Parts: sequence; C-alpha cells; structure tokens
Amino acid sequence: MAASDRNSPTELLSIERRDRDLLVVRLQGSWHLKHGMPSADALQSQFAGQAPNKIAFDASGLSHWDSSLVSFITKLVELCHDHQIATDLIGLPPGLQRIVKLAETVPETNARSAPKPETLIERVGLWWIELKQAINQHLIFLGEIAIAFAKLARGTARYRKSDLMDVIQQSGANALGIVTLITFLVGIILAFMGAVQLQQFGASIYVADLVGIGVIREMGAMMTGIIMAGRTGAAFAAEIGTMKVTNELDAFSTMGISPMEFLVLPRMIALVLMMPLLCLYADFVGILGGASIGYTMLGLSFTTYFRETLHAITMTQLIGGLSKSVVYGMLIAYAGCLRGFQCGDSSSAVGDAATDAVVTGIVAIVIACGIFAVLFNVLRI
Repeated sequence: MAASDRNSPTELLSIERRDRDLLVVRLQGSWHLKHGMPSADALQSQFAGQAPNKIAFDASGLSHWDSSLVSFITKLVELCHDHQIATDLIGLPPGLQRIVKLAETVPETNARSAPKPETLIERVGLWWIELKQAINQHLIFLGEIAIAFAKLARGTARYRKSDLMDVIQQSGANALGIVTLITFLVGIILAFMGAVQLQQFGASIYVADLVGIGVIREMGAMMTGIIMAGRTGAAFAAEIGTMKVTNELDAFSTMGISPMEFLVLPRMIALVLMMPLLCLYADFVGILGGASIGYTMLGLSFTTYFRETLHAITMTQLIGGLSKSVVYGMLIAYAGCLRGFQCGDSSSAVGDAATDAVVTGIVAIVIACGIFAVLFNVLRI
C-alpha cells in the first residue's frame, strides 16, 4: 500500500457544524483496520449542551475503506439512536449504505439488556416465572400431542408410513448392538456382586434369582430406557431442532401440515412399539450375562441356572417390566420432540437441545421408575 494511504486517525475524520440543528461528519482518506481508526465516542462531546437534531455524512474525500468504516458508522448510528438524533446516510457510498441498513435491520443482541438479579426475592421471582413458563410449554405440548393422537384414532392424522418404518428401524434394529453390550454387562455386574456375597453362605444358586428378578423387574427396562434416551431421544431433538433452524417447521405450517402429526406421531409410535421388544431382548441378554458368571465363577451349569431363573420370576413381573418400558418409550419420545421444538435458531442451540433431551429423558425415567416401585409395592406385584 502506498504511503499516502496510511492516514492517521485524526486525518480520516473531521466534524463540521453547519448550524444549530445539523452536524456534518466528513470522511476522508483510506480507512483500514491495521492503520487504526477514529472512535465513534469522539462525537460524544458534540452532543453535550445543544445537541444537533440531525447528522449527515460527506464521503467525497474517501478513497478506500474496509470493515473498519462499517464498524465506525454502525457505532455512530447506534450512538445517534441513543440520543434520539436522526442520521442521513445519503452522503455515504451506496454499498456502505446497504450494509449499515442491514445492520440496523438485524441488530446485535445486547447481553447487558437483561441485568442479573441481585436480591434473593428477585432470583426467586425469576425462578418462579421460568417454572411457570416451562409448565405452560409442557401443557401446550401435551395438548397438541393429545390432539394428534385423537386424529390418529379417527384415521385423519397426516404422516408418512415410510417415515414411521424408518424411525422403527432406527429405534429398534439399529439399537440392538448397544443394548446387547450394556445389558450383558449389567447382568454380569449384578451376578458378580451377588456371587461375592452369596458364596459366603453357600447359596450361590440364588444368584440366578437375584439377576433374574432384578433384570426382569427393574434393570432391563431402565437400562434400555437410559440407552434409548441417550441414543434416540438425542437424535429426535437434533433432527427436529435442525428443522427449526432451517425453517422447515415453518414450511410445514405454511403448507397446512401439522408438525405434531408429521414429526412427533411417528417417533412416539415407533418408540412405544419398539421399547417392549428391546426390553424383552435386554431381559434375555441380562440373564445370559448372569449365567456366564454362574457358569465360570460358581460352577453352575446353564441348565441349572436357567431352571432356577424360571422358578424365581413370574409372568406378572415380566409384564410389569414390559409395561414400564412402554411408559419409558413415551417419555423418551416426548422429551426428545419437546426439546427439538424448543430449540433456538442457531447451530449451537441444536447441540443444547440434544443435551437437554438426554437429561430430561433420563430424569423422567428415574422419576417414573420410583413411582412404579411404590405402585408395584402397593399392588403386591
């Protein structure tokens, strides 16, 4: 760059007051970031006392410019807005005018606009408001799901059967690998912990009872639910959240298609159908994991181990575990779809939605498991 283009900040800007109501900002020379630029705060002194009603620009002496000039003009316009002073951009280059107008159309988010609460009462009040808003969002979402299922019962729900089959495959067959690994290890852990204690009393055979009842009643359904919350619930939230970021959800509404019917129904139906099957498979794999410990560590034959397991468990316990899995599937699909619809408008918000879906799903499963434990105890199941 030529030496003549390297203007100092004082040579780039001059201010002329034409009369009491008009202030002219004259831009000249070459504006480049690496050479420094004037600060828009330098005009603050011009607003003291008798502030002008209008600011105009004269860029006739401007030779070259880059984003430094854009930043200066944008900050100057914001400063004028704060002081309720009109700005006339006619004297600026046409390209710079368009950029400044675009910046005014999409203003930068000011994180300082929402001050942090200082007192305990303010924090409690804000927490209560957020809790009320969250409850309202849940109730609205539940109502929309109920309407969608009512349309499904009448046969008027609009969704593609091919999408349902795809979600069934993703939530069912594609999840067998991770379910096999985790539940087999859970069965091994339960059997090993039980064997260490029961061997002291010569009751090693009751390891089969411990593993069988624990897996059938609780661990099979719970571990399957946790796996699906981290795998499928997060996927639901990410898919729907991405659709929201790319305005696909708005496109559905524009075309008269309910996103609840087209997106949520297939996912909830798929998980409700697949979770009992995955739970049943997880029960078998968990018992098989316990049998491997019984065979290798306790010297029990597989025939003896499975006979004792069948003697310990009942059909009521099996149905109870499968019924839990159905509820867990509904909770996972609900959490994933809800967080997807609540996703923000940025790419980072998609990751946040997926994380929130996993946390919400797992917490809901644990709470539901506690409720089932109390309920089954009252019913003597």
